[in-house]
Amino acid sequence: MSRLRLAVIGVGHLGKIHAKLAAGIPEIELVAVVDSRPEAREALAKETGARPVAHVRELIGEIDGAVVVTPTVTHFDVASELMRAGVHVFVEKPITPTVREADELVQLARRRQLVLQVGHVERFNPALVSVQDRLQEPKFIEARRQSGFTFRSTDVGVIMDLMIHDIDVVLSLVKAPLACVDAVGVSVLGDHEDMVSARLHFANGAVANITASRTSYAPARTMQVYTPTRFASIDFASRKATIVEPRLDLLQRDFHLNDLSEATRSHLREQLFSELLVKSEVPAVESNAIEQEQRDFAEAIRTGRQPRVTGVDGRDAVAVAERVLSAVRQHQWDGADSRRVGHLASPMLPLPMVATMDDWATDDTVILRRKAG
Repeated sequence: MSRLRLAVIGVGHLGKIHAKLAAGIPEIELVAVVDSRPEAREALAKETGARPVAHVRELIGEIDGAVVVTPTVTHFDVASELMRAGVHVFVEKPITPTVREADELVQLARRRQLVLQVGHVERFNPALVSVQDRLQEPKFIEARRQSGFTFRSTDVGVIMDLMIHDIDVVLSLVKAPLACVDAVGVSVLGDHEDMVSARLHFANGAVANITASRTSYAPARTMQVYTPTRFASIDFASRKATIVEPRLDLLQRDFHLNDLSEATRSHLREQLFSELLVKSEVPAVESNAIEQEQRDFAEAIRTGRQPRVTGVDGRDAVAVAERVLSAVRQHQWDGADSRRVGHLASPMLPLPMVATMDDWATDDTVILRRKAG
């Protein structure tokens, strides 16, 4: 294969970014942009030089790969149709709204021997890339991701919209089974949760606190990682990272605070982050994370290797997201009989403490309801 013949499916905000970037990558030929809205696809086609197409079935046999940037609820249908036709697929996060659908896509990709990549873009963020090799065996992680309400991605809540970015990064660092989840959340503007704080406990003892909000006046995309030998602070927005490494005698528990003279204490107080807890800024290579995703996709197809973020990775992030949402649903604000309303209400009515999840069902609007009978 000389150049990857690519189509971008869905030309909303993120789809436009994907198409414009793909049009400028030498190893990619942007064949078409696909959208049901004629004016949207034609405008982007004119800008990128691609062909405007109404439906993916018009491209079967003409493309090698596709970037799926449609609403989350359509990911499964679009991606599965493409893969059944032998097309490699890059699907934006989350891979699908449910683990069941994600499992089906993963199995389909395996059977057809196709690349299935998921757009967890923070894995390509220069700040994370610059420090991830130094973050072995993390013990505690704290992440905060918050923004104003964009009025996009309203088919899902903040867990699938924003928090799933940090869930994926945490899973890539911890590499251990999830043991249990505690979480609370509130809805503000619609039927889905808009702010959630979750605490993830892993089988190896690692703990991660993750907070996500899409109704915040103070934007943030940060993560702090504590390992047995160092601390890292990652700012995904500014694409900068800081490392703090304790001096060897501190790591070996051979630093005796009570034995220090007053002069030594005074000196170390002024030089704490240059001598004891040595702080350094980590240089990051400037790059466009979405462009790097696309290059990784093309290289995985060309060489047959796995992409950096596989379908299984996307599936695992959705599995954790589902557990977080379940914990939010089960949280009690004012007791089992509460019907609290307003902006501090739970996204759905609280579950009675005596009920189990088997007693309940979910529908496409992610609102819990009692099963008939």
